[in-house]
Amino acid sequence: MVGLGAIARKLFGSANDRRVKGYRPRIAAINALETELQALSDDALKARTAEFRAALAAGKTVDDLLVPAFATVREAARRVLGQRHYDVQLVGGIVLNEGSIAEMKTGEGKTLVATLACYLNALPGKGVHVVTVNDYLARRDAEWMSRIYGFLGLSTGIIVHGLDDEQRRAAYACDITYATNNELGFDYLRDNMKYEREQMVQRGHHFAIVDEVDSILVDEARTPLIISGPLDDRSDFYNTIDTFIPGLAAEDFEIDEKQRTVIFTEAGTEKLEQRLKAAGLLKGGSLYDVENVSVVHHVNQALKAHKLFQRDKDYIVKGGEVVIIDEFTGRMMPGRRYSDGLHQALEAKEHVKIQPENQTLASITFQNYFRMYDKLAGMTGTASTEADEFADIYGLEVVEIPTHRPVARKDDDDEVYRTVEEKYKAIIATIREAKTRGQPVLVGTTSIEKSETLARMLAAEGFRQHDFDVLFDGDDGRADEMVFQVLNARYHEQEASIIAQAGVPGAVTIATNMAGRGTDIQLGGNADMRIANELADVPAGPEREARETKIREDVERLKQKALAAGGLFVIGTERHESRRIDNQLRGRSGRQGDPGHSRFYLSLQDDLMRIFGSDRMDGMLQKLGLKDGEAIIHPWINKALEKAQQKVEARNFDIRKNLLKFDNVMNDQRKVIFEQRIELMTEEDVSETVADMRHEVITGLIAKHIPENAYAEQWDVAGLQAEIVEYLNLDLPVADWAKEEGIADQEIEARVTKAADEAFAAREARIGPELMRRVEKAVLLQTLDHLWREHLAHLDHLRSVVGLRGYAQRDPLNEYKTEAFALFESLLGQLRGQVIGQLMRIELRPPEPAQGMPDGALEHHADPFTGADEMAVPPASMLQTVFDEEGRAPARDPADPSTWGHVGRNEMCPCGSGKRFKHCHGQFA
Repeated sequence: MVGLGAIARKLFGSANDRRVKGYRPRIAAINALETELQALSDDALKARTAEFRAALAAGKTVDDLLVPAFATVREAARRVLGQRHYDVQLVGGIVLNEGSIAEMKTGEGKTLVATLACYLNALPGKGVHVVTVNDYLARRDAEWMSRIYGFLGLSTGIIVHGLDDEQRRAAYACDITYATNNELGFDYLRDNMKYEREQMVQRGHHFAIVDEVDSILVDEARTPLIISGPLDDRSDFYNTIDTFIPGLAAEDFEIDEKQRTVIFTEAGTEKLEQRLKAAGLLKGGSLYDVENVSVVHHVNQALKAHKLFQRDKDYIVKGGEVVIIDEFTGRMMPGRRYSDGLHQALEAKEHVKIQPENQTLASITFQNYFRMYDKLAGMTGTASTEADEFADIYGLEVVEIPTHRPVARKDDDDEVYRTVEEKYKAIIATIREAKTRGQPVLVGTTSIEKSETLARMLAAEGFRQHDFDVLFDGDDGRADEMVFQVLNARYHEQEASIIAQAGVPGAVTIATNMAGRGTDIQLGGNADMRIANELADVPAGPEREARETKIREDVERLKQKALAAGGLFVIGTERHESRRIDNQLRGRSGRQGDPGHSRFYLSLQDDLMRIFGSDRMDGMLQKLGLKDGEAIIHPWINKALEKAQQKVEARNFDIRKNLLKFDNVMNDQRKVIFEQRIELMTEEDVSETVADMRHEVITGLIAKHIPENAYAEQWDVAGLQAEIVEYLNLDLPVADWAKEEGIADQEIEARVTKAADEAFAAREARIGPELMRRVEKAVLLQTLDHLWREHLAHLDHLRSVVGLRGYAQRDPLNEYKTEAFALFESLLGQLRGQVIGQLMRIELRPPEPAQGMPDGALEHHADPFTGADEMAVPPASMLQTVFDEEGRAPARDPADPSTWGHVGRNEMCPCGSGKRFKHCHGQFA
């Protein structure tokens, strides 16, 4: 029976269809200008940018210029790149300009679409940011599209890892800047740790287009960006706690595999409490007394390290370091570290050197960073499954853009087997059949471990793995051999090269699901990539041109062969917890109307099936008489799996939403602090602010020690005198004043204020007004930063314990808001007191130039799927490439940089200066 909604959509069209139809008049207007613009000379076409800017200065809006600007970009792209925007790409550009998400299938040319909205929104001169998921895509897209922008007179910048402040400032000053999400966020945090306005690199947040918007604003947004500094070494503490865990019995803890959590049972808690008491680590009588919050936290982390994390699966020990293996991509991640003491717990478990924890200096979530932009837009192939989240958190609507040509890919129902072995046998049989037909195959796996398992099984079946640089050329029979490629962590630098050749007839490529995202799989192979690889050493001239022509003809012949075989066959080896990842894998096939095929192979032993109730299904299938090697194929199975995936997605959405609710509290405070910092940095003279603070401190002291309407005998004269010495550095006869007949608190306040103002004026006269202005500013900013860091630590601790208030029927979020506000008020009070206390004691000595980022500061972003730190310093053991006969890394000679090897930017400089490499020899590298 057809639902009423389906009938209505058939009759009226969906809301998305109606919105896309509404763009037709503007598309027609853009097309109407095409002939006119084609007749213009290059100089006349370039001059249109100045005309548009003049129109904006005269009062027109960006939207008023959309039609002529888009037509100009289309003509420029045709002349410079030989690529003309399709009508559906113009629709995508309009959607981006409206501040929405354009959902476009893989291969529809999102990179080119972005040029339309980028150019239009760059005309006001406030800067446009194009956000990508990695440095490779930022460089590739910027270099590729800057030809259009440069032709039209706009500048293009790139922000990638390793640039200094001057290079970053120049890149942000460009009309259009390509950057990764991490670099943008960290630049914002670093800017708000600077001490002079001129040192800041970003110039505002006008308009951003986020490529792969689902990955950045949904997946990556689970964890905040953090800049931190090292704390004291607590190795003994971690090692002591670690000794308690191995002695626990099975009844002392409970593991929830679905939630990936482990907790102590009542028996385990009692046992642990006794051991901690004996070790002298407990304060008070109970493990859960408020003084023991830190101990409880680290005990729980040690339990996790022992019971949830397995050596050689979740991490390996290499060169005396614990190195994480990414559960999502399967990549080994040298230098990334788990946060909140978990990595230290693993180091204690494995008895290797324990690195100290870090204190948060600055932090922000991607949600709150990207919501600062005046206008935000995004594009991806898979956003509709997360449409509610985009609307709820970012106010972004998702618009599905029609494909240029109808999708001809055939998506089969899933095949479900009882065991993993049966599933892999079916996959290998399918690969063999496709290879016989000459059909290219892309096999998507969820981890490096599973991709290599499949590779071993293929090798056992007579297939041979070849190196990434062996390309199929179709002439020597290699495409007909039983060979395959594996795209995983070991080849991530060649990722684009491997994935670009995955569409050659007979090619078999095994890859993790996310591999090659942002790189098209073109049937027949990528001609440009082959030319770059095969003709790298051939100089320009007739010979090179002839060989280029031969390669392009060869690629076209191979494309026809692949088309005849049915296009790219995508095989999924299991379902991911998110439907988007599955859809991305499917979307690799059937680009631009090409034929294609996709099918997922599952088993009841897969993680998703096992966690979401496959036990009953296994029993049911046995009763139905399902034989070994047989699969169950039915649309109902697909529906059931989608429901399971929706549950996981909903849970992850709740996690992100909850994180955001708490971060919003901090964000309001962060905005106040950061705005105040910028105001203070911008002002030349902050003496009035300092004077106001001094008077507020005095008013507060009088109110505290001489309560309103209190008798003189009730005044705390001794306390007032002591605090006047502490805060104002003045020894005043307050006790004598208090004995005067009829004296009131206002009179005492006036005398203290007069004495303090005179003392400060005398100090200023000695130091000099100009130097005092600099001192006031430096003290104010440095004290604010110091207190803000302490405040962040307090909020972290409050956040970790406030959840327990739920047991007392109190809303943890409201409790957090109330206490966070009280802490913020306390911060402001401390700021006044500490600033005035320092300035009233300042000596005649020029201040040292402020550096902003403290030495030893590190950047962190936890991987949303593994919790691993993406930004941490790779350990030396992973960076050394030359070893002696006994397998030891050579020692570094401080005086000889040639012995240093690769030095991480956050490592201590090998020269022995005590500074980070990036602040020492690294700044000249």
